[in-house]
Amino acid sequence: MNDDLADRLRGSGYRLTAQRQLILRAVEELGHSTPDEVLAHVRHQSSAVNASTIYRTLEVLEELGLVRHTHLSDRAPTYHSTAGPTHFHLVCRNCHRVQSVAPDVAAPLVETLRADHGFVIDLGHLAVFGACETCEPPADPHPEDHSHG
Repeated sequence: MNDDLADRLRGSGYRLTAQRQLILRAVEELGHSTPDEVLAHVRHQSSAVNASTIYRTLEVLEELGLVRHTHLSDRAPTYHSTAGPTHFHLVCRNCHRVQSVAPDVAAPLVETLRADHGFVIDLGHLAVFGACETCEPPADPHPEDHSHG
């Protein structure tokens, strides 16, 4: 990834710095992380990195297509590397578990929105909120058994 990072940075007029390498590596290692989580991770290797450097570098890395962000909570954006396959996120509002889902799962929705509304979804930025199967009780398969009468 360092050669790709260096090429993309140079092509956009940026230098490859140790801090940028540390920040990209932190995003890759953490999977899904907020800027504060990236900062905490990077500080294990370098105490010279501050929060503003993290935010500026994440913006640059996103501009270069090396990371993406989504909103998995009402907190800061959550970043992840683009090195892995494209995915969208399922977020449990109760336990806060985040599950990455392959884009083909959303294919019917993607096609319907494109055909009926002329709209193209940015799946890498999509987060669907709800309840995971652990937190949501299963639906009652026989609701008619509970009728009063």
